[in-house]
Amino acid sequence: MKRTVEAEILDELPPDDPSAIGSRRDLERINWWMGNAGKLANALSSAFEVQAPRTIVELGAGDGNLMLRVASRLSLKWRSVQVILVDRLKIVRPDTAQAFKDLGWEVENVQADALEWLQRKPDWRFDVIAANLFLHHFSEPRLRELLRDAANRTQVFLATEPPRGRWPLAFCGMLGLIGCNRVTRHDAVLSVRAGFTGQELSGLWPGDGSWILKERRAGIFSHLFVARKREQPLPMDSMNASISSARGL
Repeated sequence: MKRTVEAEILDELPPDDPSAIGSRRDLERINWWMGNAGKLANALSSAFEVQAPRTIVELGAGDGNLMLRVASRLSLKWRSVQVILVDRLKIVRPDTAQAFKDLGWEVENVQADALEWLQRKPDWRFDVIAANLFLHHFSEPRLRELLRDAANRTQVFLATEPPRGRWPLAFCGMLGLIGCNRVTRHDAVLSVRAGFTGQELSGLWPGDGSWILKERRAGIFSHLFVARKREQPLPMDSMNASISSARGL
């Protein structure tokens, strides 16, 4: 199946549109079926076995609930982690932000285009940059640009994406059975067609030899990509990009 990228309905709807609100709820269920929170948490644990990261950025974070589930899995052993949720819409609810704080994590919601935000300060550095169901929105030239900028600013990059193939496409036809609305059913098909297979993301990652890349199908419904600097990642002693500097920039 050739990869094709098309605009999705949810991206064009106002955030308070009832169909958009319903579709975001649907995405929580789809993420649960895909097991993406667990996959990201496991990948983070593997990358930071010695000490917790200090900063985690999520690109295209939406309402922040996916990263909150990741935090809930890691908070018993990781404290005082700073999370920056970047999205073009500011839709993180106050109770979601409070839930991060209750886990001992700090959170900041930044309203910005992810690619533009990465390019604003070339000296920004973060321990982790993560993305969930986000990279498939980009055509190859834009995606290559985003991955290049991310590689310049992090030690670990993680992504969970739709796998492109017949079985995931067939699953899209059954989303109505779990209550997904028209917008979700339509967009899910486009997401799978824009998804990834094989080593496609590895081929777009900057090939300077300083990274360990792992890319694979993770279960039936997920495609996992992990890029890690060859040296053992440890939290940065000097954090050039703090939450306070990220706010409003």
